[in-house]
Amino acid sequence: MTPRPLTSAGKAQDIASVSVPDALASLRVDPVTGLARADVDARRKEHGFNEVAEQKGHPVLRFLGKFWGVSAWMLELIMILSAVLRKYSDLAVVGALLVVNAVLSFLQEQRAAGAVETLRRRLQVSARVLRDSSWQVIPSRELVPGDIVRMRAGDIIPADIKLLTGALNVDQSALTGESADVGKQPADMLSSGSVVRRGEGNGVVVLTGAQTYFGRTTELVQQARPTLHIEAVVAKVVRWLFVIVGALLAVVMVLSLVRGMPLLELVPLMLVLLMSAVPVALPVMFTVSMAVGARELAKRGVLVTRLSAAEDAATMNVLCVDKTGTITMNRLAVAGVIPLGHATEADVLSAGALASQEANQDPIDLAFLSAAQERHIFNGAPAVTPVSFAPFDAMTRRTEAVIEQNGQRLRVMKGAVRTVAEACGLQPAAIEALEARVGEAALKGHRTLAVARGAETGTPELIGLVTLYDPPRPDAGQLIAELRDLGVSVKMLTGDALAVAREIAQGVGLHTIRRVADLKATSAQADSSAADLLAGTDGFAEVYPEDKYIVVKHLQAAGHVTGMTGDGVNDAPALRQAEVGIAVSSATDVAKSAASVVLTEPGLTNIVTLVGQGRTIYQRVLTWIVNKISRTILKAAFVAIAFVATGKFVVSAFAMLLLVFMTDFAKISLATDTVHPSRKPETWSIGGFIAVAVVLGAAMVAETLLALSIGWSSFGLATNDKALYTFSFLVLLYFAAFSILSVRERRWFWTTIPSRTLAASVTAEFVVGTSLTLVGLPSLEPLPWWQMLALFGYAMFSCLVVNDAVKVAMIKWRIPGAVS
Repeated sequence: MTPRPLTSAGKAQDIASVSVPDALASLRVDPVTGLARADVDARRKEHGFNEVAEQKGHPVLRFLGKFWGVSAWMLELIMILSAVLRKYSDLAVVGALLVVNAVLSFLQEQRAAGAVETLRRRLQVSARVLRDSSWQVIPSRELVPGDIVRMRAGDIIPADIKLLTGALNVDQSALTGESADVGKQPADMLSSGSVVRRGEGNGVVVLTGAQTYFGRTTELVQQARPTLHIEAVVAKVVRWLFVIVGALLAVVMVLSLVRGMPLLELVPLMLVLLMSAVPVALPVMFTVSMAVGARELAKRGVLVTRLSAAEDAATMNVLCVDKTGTITMNRLAVAGVIPLGHATEADVLSAGALASQEANQDPIDLAFLSAAQERHIFNGAPAVTPVSFAPFDAMTRRTEAVIEQNGQRLRVMKGAVRTVAEACGLQPAAIEALEARVGEAALKGHRTLAVARGAETGTPELIGLVTLYDPPRPDAGQLIAELRDLGVSVKMLTGDALAVAREIAQGVGLHTIRRVADLKATSAQADSSAADLLAGTDGFAEVYPEDKYIVVKHLQAAGHVTGMTGDGVNDAPALRQAEVGIAVSSATDVAKSAASVVLTEPGLTNIVTLVGQGRTIYQRVLTWIVNKISRTILKAAFVAIAFVATGKFVVSAFAMLLLVFMTDFAKISLATDTVHPSRKPETWSIGGFIAVAVVLGAAMVAETLLALSIGWSSFGLATNDKALYTFSFLVLLYFAAFSILSVRERRWFWTTIPSRTLAASVTAEFVVGTSLTLVGLPSLEPLPWWQMLALFGYAMFSCLVVNDAVKVAMIKWRIPGAVS
């Protein structure tokens, strides 16, 4: 069924059903000149922007939601128990920590939301609009009723539009649920959010924003947040931490009951220790890491449509790139004209220009039009009236137009040499002779198109060949070499003939180019053969858009994490299939919506930036995981083993709670830490790093228990519980802070300097934690200054000398590739 527009915008219902001339008259617009600037401003005041106001939750309700969840429930239960036990000071402090936790989480969430909103503003659906007799590209939100717009394959319909000229096939499945494409003819309505699959044409905007039939506009920023690979890893690690901590606490509970200790007194500490295994700051850490990374990428011209894109880029080891616009300049120019028969160069360029259309902003069309204008081809020529235009299609591989000149209708076309030659009825021998001439041009890296002209209804005549040249980008070779140094293999994909593809590829360091037909033929054989073909190939020529999907599938089947660049509507399946789908700067809206990354500038520079930033984010998050595992083992095992050895809890529930929050939220600053990205692709198989974390956790348990045994015998801790609590609190605090400085670097800790934010956070952790023991908080008694200084020095030596050496040795043994 065809969607019927709503009538909420005055005459919209009538405009939808009337003829094209009547619709234009009702909207007071000339389809030749479009709206004037004054008309646009007046209509925007009346109708507003072409957008639907986003329904945002009330900030107060979102803030209150921070008091609901596993961590919040545990804190609230501790508050209830503190009230029952009449420990009102504990109640007040835990309540304050609960509020601080909620405030910090809320502020960081707002920060991340701001980053996404910035991306949304920069990454919008665009529209080609005719205003003041000039075609221009504008954000679709600026459209007003009466605007004349141009639509072509790959576009997302930006408003409810009445088709004026041309014919389209549109996909309305996102709106109506119908899977089959729907044909649209002049006077038909096009609903906002549908996708143009084939054809092109002009239309007039009837309804915008919330007034459209479906009351929705399309956005390219994907709001659905996919589960990150690293989150799945962390979820598994956390489950095991719960098992370990739970087992230790079960032993403590049984021993407590045997020793006759009151159960109600034990529960708060049990809850705090169990909560230490909960990744309290995990959501904030991930969100901040991704948001900070997205903001940094946006500054460098890389827009992410989902926050997980940078994480995927960290593991990418193969990148398939379009030749045009990525390796080359995407600035085609006519290099030569070869007339055939009795035609002249002017005849060839004239027919080629008439088979082009400026409104499409297609590089090939623009090259013909520019050459015709530079050579004044149409100066003094009889007036030409366009009758119809068939745009380039991957199936037909040509553009075709019918024009009227001197009272006669002519058909003109340009396109692939073999395709046009066959349409002109040439014999195979003649076609082979033409392709031989094409081969000569291809050796220079030139692309050759055929041009034909004839009567509207008969067989056209081939009148000439035109060679086009798109020079390689000056930095393409260097950037391809840089990606290789980063462990990313680059494969060029192009629809050009093999000879042209090889000439361009040789100039940028890609030496082995094959026909994609070879891959298709080999895929029917054993999987290993196909994998071998891909491994020894730097790219494929004569690629149709749908072939890109096949290439991606083969690479993934061979075990590669694949990136893919694309720009057209037919690239969308490959962009969606690839782990890292990259829409280039000239991409259609459909390609952008399918991709996870959109480039705002041509070339490979931004892709190198994406890889580096992705690996930076990966290292920051991995540092958080290693730190979380080792410190959870430290806290739980220290308390449990000390209880078994001494018969008493060596730290209070309040002190442990304070420690959990101080250290967890200090670790959020790891999202801004300075790291050197790995020179190799990363992997989500992090068993080696988990082993390092466990060993470091065990080492810190042994070191802290040694410190406790010395304090027990030398500092009088056996008879002074408050001093014991302070001693244990400080030793755990100092070890936690110094361990961050060690595990943040895969090599020796001094190899890189922490970011200012991380350094400030760790310093604040030292200062605030130490100061809290001096102000007389519940169950914390100040220690002599020399004891605190001794603990500080002991923790520094243990973490930055002993444990750092253990870390380096473990990484070299278990994961030697991590320090490359």
